[in-house]
Amino acid sequence: MTELPARPAGLRERKKARTRAAIRQHALRLFSEQGYTATTVEQIAEAAEVSPATFFRYFPTKEDVVLQDDFDLIALAEMEAQPPDLGPIAAFRAAAAAAGRHIAPEEAEILAETTHLTFSVPEIRARAVDELVRTTDQISAAIARRIGASPDDFYVRNMAGAILGVVMTAAMPPDPDQPIDFHVMFDRIDAGLAHLEAGLPLPES
Repeated sequence: MTELPARPAGLRERKKARTRAAIRQHALRLFSEQGYTATTVEQIAEAAEVSPATFFRYFPTKEDVVLQDDFDLIALAEMEAQPPDLGPIAAFRAAAAAAGRHIAPEEAEILAETTHLTFSVPEIRARAVDELVRTTDQISAAIARRIGASPDDFYVRNMAGAILGVVMTAAMPPDPDQPIDFHVMFDRIDAGLAHLEAGLPLPES
């Protein structure tokens, strides 16, 4: 998905990555063909040629197939690479833009699809709260490293929550029944982060 510095991966790690990708690929295909609710973990496992137990080793729940992807890790890695004189919001904005540029077209389609599922399927929206906590922790840690503070500091976590809130709002499709265009979504995220960086001024009436 992106040109991050390559790290040697052993055979075991490559096999695990392929298995995870296969499970996710077949799950999304089945969701598209027969609907999220009608698709079972057993069907996904059979299509990916793994056991249900193996499925749960990679994804704790069916909802996590939609919610867990590599984009958060890529964006955070890009944030670490930003110049140290950039503030946390500016650094995250630059990182999100860089990550978006490196996503391949097929991955862009998947991201648009999973974003649509997250906002349109009640079970996934409920599970997303757990992911929200995890992602807030990750962004807090990245901000803390950048400014030399504790990731548990209230103001660090408050800023992480503000960034994440902007991203979530920008990613929401105007019509929940229609998937949002990938490029439109990233333009909205960039505009939202610019608005946050400017102090969230409201338009004059």
